[in-house]
Amino acid sequence: MKSTKQLSKNLVIFTSIIIILLVALVLINQSTKQSENTEKVFDDAPSVNNQPTLGNKESKVSIVEFGDFKCPSCKAWGEDIMPRITKDFIETDKASFSYINVLFHEEESRTGALAAEAIRIQDPKAYWTFHKELFNAQPQTEQHDELWLTLEKVLELAKQFTPTIDLQKLENDMGSMQIEEQVNVDNELVLKYNVQQTPTIMINNVMVSNPFDYDEISTLINAQLKE
Repeated sequence: MKSTKQLSKNLVIFTSIIIILLVALVLINQSTKQSENTEKVFDDAPSVNNQPTLGNKESKVSIVEFGDFKCPSCKAWGEDIMPRITKDFIETDKASFSYINVLFHEEESRTGALAAEAIRIQDPKAYWTFHKELFNAQPQTEQHDELWLTLEKVLELAKQFTPTIDLQKLENDMGSMQIEEQVNVDNELVLKYNVQQTPTIMINNVMVSNPFDYDEISTLINAQLKE
């Protein structure tokens, strides 16, 4: 009889321990997810002085994309998320949007950045057309690591899609100190904000945890608008 009672008591204790452990694991898991989804807050927003910008620069909210022209995820973000941001916030003058070059793919990234900045110097309106077409020119994912973002490619795209651009001047400007300095400014911002992936999106001084979560982005923008 005592043995049966003791067994029952031990079973209850064992079951309680299992329940406690399971609850603890759930809490730890939730805490980890919350930590992963927490936005990073900086003391200030990235400076967009002399950066390509869409919308009203006087808007209360500044949206910044740290992107790389050779990055497939940046292309996907531009196709899936950017149109919604444009419709909901940029066209309504609630926010502006600026693009900062990231050079994670080294020379090819630099070539794209230099070309885009040189085109912007010649014709700011042509910049966004070239920006879009450079992303459109990305090869399929399985060919991503192959060399494609070359001087010849950017001149070809500029000739096809930006007829206002002087191609010889574009090529010359890509090697100029003025354009090189602008790309270096972008790289300094990448280092300052410890950008680790592309695209990285910032809403004023807040870095979005998941750039493909439009609900998170819109919530952050609306919160900034209310401040």
